[in-house]
Amino acid sequence: MSKVRCAVIGAGSWGTMAHVPALMDHPEAELVAVQHRDRVIAERIAKDFGVPQACTTAEEVLTIDDLDAVVISSIPALHCEQAKAALQRDCHVLIEKPMTITAREAEELVALADAKQLHFIIGATWHYTPHCIEARRIVQSGRLGQLRMISILMTNICQGLYRGESYAEVIAETDDVSGRPEHQPPYLEPGRTSYSDPQLAGGGQIYCQASHPAAYISFLTERQPAEVFAHFENDDAQVDVYDAVNCKLDDGTLVSLATNGAATAKKMHYELRIFGTEGILAQELWQGTLEISDRKGKVQEYDSLPADQIYPMFAPATNLVNTVLGKEENGSPARHGAFAMKLTEAACESSRTGANVKLS
Repeated sequence: MSKVRCAVIGAGSWGTMAHVPALMDHPEAELVAVQHRDRVIAERIAKDFGVPQACTTAEEVLTIDDLDAVVISSIPALHCEQAKAALQRDCHVLIEKPMTITAREAEELVALADAKQLHFIIGATWHYTPHCIEARRIVQSGRLGQLRMISILMTNICQGLYRGESYAEVIAETDDVSGRPEHQPPYLEPGRTSYSDPQLAGGGQIYCQASHPAAYISFLTERQPAEVFAHFENDDAQVDVYDAVNCKLDDGTLVSLATNGAATAKKMHYELRIFGTEGILAQELWQGTLEISDRKGKVQEYDSLPADQIYPMFAPATNLVNTVLGKEENGSPARHGAFAMKLTEAACESSRTGANVKLS
């Protein structure tokens, strides 16, 4: 294979910020098409980025000859049908989070990719940082002993998007964001309903952002959720803004996830603590810090990550190309996205009913 022929379906705000540039920059990738439902916008994207073909539907993209890999970065409500069509077309797939609307859809996609022996990646950016890879290695090695509890606080600035505000309005409400590349003015602003309409987005914080720490729990532990209890607060939006989720994994590990979209850009949180019988892992993902302490008080503190490694937004698309070429392993398998959908769906049911939800 000379170059991996790729396309981006759903070349919207995040697609044009992260995936299109990543594929254009990869020396062994050939970005042959971008898709946006608006023909004028699709043609503008293709012209501005130097992409040969502008498409308005996923079906049009999937008729392109010799297509090797597809990025799905459309609205969540379209993820399942578009990813299924791409996998059936024998394309390797990178799918953005939230992976789907339902857990069953996510599991069906993973099964289809496995049956066809295709690379299937969930766009969980943090899975590619050196600290997260090291944290997974530590957990899987048994260095922490038997896991007893995982505690996570994750916040960001999405509250305005959940209320249907423009990206410009969201940024105007917070503080200076010049230091964060993912908060820079996007090439395309997200649609006002893309995050605020539950029919399109599935939900608010639980779908849009809690899918990150949910997938990370799976990435670290390789366990499954067994029980979930949750409370949501919409704060006058149509979708949830504040979420408190308690979960028990199938090995008995207790998980506490507190997450909201009401932070400021200068003070967001992604604090993770893992408590095991032999040690404690402490991580702040937004700050790029990691330390391990054993029960005798000995602490191993890792060097803080440089700013450009804290949130490597080009990494998933780069990994997609490299897995197709056989140069890398899949750094973020879609099974972690399926875990996130199980937890998400159960949390939504628990919040709606006020009951503890047990999963088979």
